[in-house]
Amino acid sequence: MLSYRHAFHAGNHADVLKHLLLIQLSRHLGQKDKPFWIIDTHAGAGLYSLDAGYATQLKEYESGIGRLWQRKDLPPALAEYVSRVHAVNPDGTLRYYPGSPWLALQTLRAQDRLRLFELHSSDSRILQDNFTDKRVAITTANGFDALKALLPPPPRRALVLIDPSYETRDDYQHVIAALKDSLTRFATGTYAIWYPQLAKPEARQLPEKLKRLPVKNWLHVALTVHAPSPDGFGMHGSGMFVINPPWTLHKTLTEIMPYLVQKLGQDEGASFILEQEMQ
Repeated sequence: MLSYRHAFHAGNHADVLKHLLLIQLSRHLGQKDKPFWIIDTHAGAGLYSLDAGYATQLKEYESGIGRLWQRKDLPPALAEYVSRVHAVNPDGTLRYYPGSPWLALQTLRAQDRLRLFELHSSDSRILQDNFTDKRVAITTANGFDALKALLPPPPRRALVLIDPSYETRDDYQHVIAALKDSLTRFATGTYAIWYPQLAKPEARQLPEKLKRLPVKNWLHVALTVHAPSPDGFGMHGSGMFVINPPWTLHKTLTEIMPYLVQKLGQDEGASFILEQEMQ
């Protein structure tokens, strides 16, 4: 059972960046034998059709995963991400796109766990139909609120993915508030925050607000695929802010980001940001 609710944007440039990092962060946690959790605060439906419903209207995937789908020169980390998308399209035709829950589950070991939260009742039901693995727990709830009960997780190791829709101004405030509270409960966790690049001041200001959180180690990466439109409408890129990132991530992205600008860039405004602070 598939959801079309988020399929307007499934597989676009923002998903490429977000899911590339999700896989790398999960793989890093999996290098130690001790179990870990992945907590997804805004899980969606987990799997999307690209050849039916909403996806056929905007076809944003064509300028995202579609540009990488058949390439043979992908950097290793990017090739791993694309191979996981191939796994849900075994006949070689790009028809489906896996969301964060599906990709996260594929990186887990037997001892690891996935905790998914989705407030929208329809998507939550679809999510439960799509995921029957015993390692997965799905709750119809606001992921921001749910973090209070989950942190710290029993194994004291976790990746928290925070990627709300940012459809309202409140979402930006909720991200900061949730992180402040979460860091008091679980300061050593890895937090990956996705945000859109928009003309809105809230979107432009969010990365700087994240840098001012009481953390010592962070990485910020952003991919701009085209210059902002003159009317200020639409998303021209996206970013990921990672708290407590693996020290190897910056090096990996140093190789990947110029490639993504070249392959996913749509005009001369395409660029990337890669910065970190490690103490």
